[in-house]
Amino acid sequence: MPTLHLAQDDAADELLGRDPLALLLGMLLDQQFPMERAFAAPRLLADRLGVDTLSAAELAGCDPEVLQRHFQGPPALHRYPGSMAARAQDLARLLVERYDGRADALWSDVPDGATLLRRLGELPGFGAQKSKIFLALLGKQYGVTPPGWRAAAGDYGAEGSRRSVADITGPASLAEVRATKQQLKQAAKEAKAAAQG
Repeated sequence: MPTLHLAQDDAADELLGRDPLALLLGMLLDQQFPMERAFAAPRLLADRLGVDTLSAAELAGCDPEVLQRHFQGPPALHRYPGSMAARAQDLARLLVERYDGRADALWSDVPDGATLLRRLGELPGFGAQKSKIFLALLGKQYGVTPPGWRAAAGDYGAEGSRRSVADITGPASLAEVRATKQQLKQAAKEAKAAAQG
């Protein structure tokens, strides 16, 4: 079981390390919301549901209004608790329909990184960039390393990079990732200004 430090909270990170669905949900929620809170949300959801491990079948079958109330909190599990509760339920339903309700079945039998990237891209809320980041996270920290995974993850799969959540192993690397993101944003801003010029 991998030791993760994404939520920067021991109980939340422990769940992420042993529950692939929790990790997948944390990644889903990691948009327009602080990263640590996104990855802590699955632990809060499990607590509110009164379970120790999340179940795709239970989430898929949950009354949408009840699930939305769990997402609303307080504290809310996301900046947009209603839409993210619906997206999480859609994700759970897809896992039940295609993968027997097992998040790890997404990657347990993949022949290569390109196939895993395609599967991730089919998930609700997982665009091209999020899929590459999650693939890099699986490879770098979760032990999921099918042939070609680094190439499929693109720049996020590069050894020693500090580009995304895939590279966060503690407070120091979190600071490095944040600094890199700020540099990339600044460079993009400057490029845009120069183009308008």
